[in-house]
Amino acid sequence: MNTLEKATLNLQEKGFLDLDTPNIDYIKEIKRLKKEKNAILLAHYYQIDAIQEIADFVGDSLALAQKAAKTDADMIVFAGVHFMAETAKILNPTKQVLLPDLLAGCSLADSCPPEKFAAFKKKHPNHKVVTYINCSAEIKALSNVVCTSSNARKIIDSFPKDQPLIFAPDRNLGDYLNKETGRNMLLWDGACIVHEAFSMEKLIDLYKEHPDAELIAHPESEAHMLKVAKYIGSTSGLLNHVKNSKKEKFIVATEAGILYQMMEENPNKIIIPAPAKEDNTCACSECAYMKMNTLKKLYLCLKHELPNIEVDKELAKKAIIPIERMLELSK
Repeated sequence: MNTLEKATLNLQEKGFLDLDTPNIDYIKEIKRLKKEKNAILLAHYYQIDAIQEIADFVGDSLALAQKAAKTDADMIVFAGVHFMAETAKILNPTKQVLLPDLLAGCSLADSCPPEKFAAFKKKHPNHKVVTYINCSAEIKALSNVVCTSSNARKIIDSFPKDQPLIFAPDRNLGDYLNKETGRNMLLWDGACIVHEAFSMEKLIDLYKEHPDAELIAHPESEAHMLKVAKYIGSTSGLLNHVKNSKKEKFIVATEAGILYQMMEENPNKIIIPAPAKEDNTCACSECAYMKMNTLKKLYLCLKHELPNIEVDKELAKKAIIPIERMLELSK
C-alpha cells in the first residue's frame, strides 16, 4: 500500500470518507462551506458535470494555474488531480489547498519517475528542460520552464533555435511540437492513457455515420489521430474552435468531460465523443482519476479540511521557478 492509499484509508477509518454519510443536499452545503471558509473551488474541464456547475472557476491547466496564482481566497479546493493541487500549493505556500481525493493521480505524471528522469537529464547536460505541467513537483524542480498545451509552442519558441531541448513527459505532445516548431527535441517516453485510448477503427466507422462531422483533437493524442484531425488544440482551444466554427457537427478526441462545457456553449451543435478502444459506459475516453472527485467527497473535503496538500519547502522553492517562468511568458 502506497502513501496516498494509506492516507485515504486513514481518512475512511476516521469517518471523513464514510460511505454511510447521511443523504444531504451536497450542493447547498458546499456553497455554505465555501462562503463560511472563504474558499474558492477550482475545477478542470474533465470533472463531472455536477462539479463544473458549482465551481467558481472552470478551466484548463494554464487557466487554473493562473487563477490559483491570483486568488485572494484563504482556501483553495482543487477539483482536479494531484499535480494540479500540488501546483496550486507551490504558487500559494501560505494558503490551505485541498484535493477531494488524494488518489486522484495522473497516468502521464506517473509515467515520469523523478529518479529516472534525473538520470536521463544528467546524460544530456547541454539540454534545457521543458516540461508539460502534467508532472510532479519533483519533475518541475528539474526543469527550466513548465508549459501547458495552450502555451507550449510559445514557450518552446522562446528558446534560441540552436538550443537543444528535452521535452517531458508526453511523447505525443512532444512529437507534435517537434513537427510544429521544426525542432528535434529529445522526448521522454511518457503518455496519457486517456489520449492513447482512441480507436482508429471505430473512428472510421463513426465517420461513415457522420461524414459531415469535423474531427478535432487534443495534441496528447497519438500521431495517427492527429494526422486526420482538422483542428488540433488544447482543451480551451478545442472549446473556442467549436464555438467560433461555422461547422455544425464535431467528433471530439479528448477526455469526455469537456463535452459538458462544449454542449453548454453550443446547444445547437452536435458534439460526438471520439470512440475508445475498449467498451465502457459512454463508449468514449474518460480519465478515471478525474472522475474520482464527487460532490460527496467535495463536501467532506470542505467540512473536514482534508485531504490537505503539502509540498516540501525546499522542493517548492525549486519547482516554483519554472512555473513562474511559464506564467510570465504566457502574459
